[in-house]
Amino acid sequence: MTITICFTNNKGGSGKSTVCANLAYELSQAGKKVLMVDGDMQLNLSLSFFDEDKVLEMAESGHNLYEAVRGKKDLTDYITPTPYENLDLVPSSTLMSQVEYELFTMMQRELVLKKCLKKIKESGVYDYILIDAPPTLGTWVINILCASDKVIIPVEASPWGLFGLANMFDFLAGLEDMTDASIMGILITKVDERKNYYRQTKEILDGFEDMNVFETSIHVDSSVEWAQDASKPVAAFKKNTRSAKEFKQLSEEVISYGSR
Repeated sequence: MTITICFTNNKGGSGKSTVCANLAYELSQAGKKVLMVDGDMQLNLSLSFFDEDKVLEMAESGHNLYEAVRGKKDLTDYITPTPYENLDLVPSSTLMSQVEYELFTMMQRELVLKKCLKKIKESGVYDYILIDAPPTLGTWVINILCASDKVIIPVEASPWGLFGLANMFDFLAGLEDMTDASIMGILITKVDERKNYYRQTKEILDGFEDMNVFETSIHVDSSVEWAQDASKPVAAFKKNTRSAKEFKQLSEEVISYGSR
């Protein structure tokens, strides 16, 4: 059964795209077939696997998510293989900034992406579909949530990292009649052991009832930025880094969660 997971947080800078890209890579390395969907106009997920020229070429072509959503097309024809086995991508477009307007004119606008993914999901070709959402709470994010089974919320270990998380929970609660998506877990990112923010963030999150906080947390690691500059997942760039090991541990948590 294909499991669709979206990565969302209405606060920017939480590391959504980084987590999505590296988790997808680690799942593929574990033998899982993974499709990534770049739902953010910033193109960061696409840039994690292709250089800027290639990403802009896809963004300006008719072979991207925006064109598929605008035409309510089956996403099968918009899939681009990445350089890595078991790992494919539906690239984004800078025109995703207009997707809210495009959706506004459509019937059942909250379900457009779900319908675009329907054949892919029913085919069972992929074990996981991972969707990177923009840092907003509009109609497009509702679309992403309606197309998802599970939600991962990356939260930065910083003074403002938890800002807006209550709004995120309220937003999800308000969609209970529209989507079956549930929170798989909260992932603490950008941890710096020299500061107390991680401990404070963990204590606050542990105080939420019935909320899974991943045992894995993602530390600040310059290798991530170097890998992004090279358009590679961090483990493909430098395998024995701390963050590479952490993303591998996260993939093991996600896989084990699906077997519960």
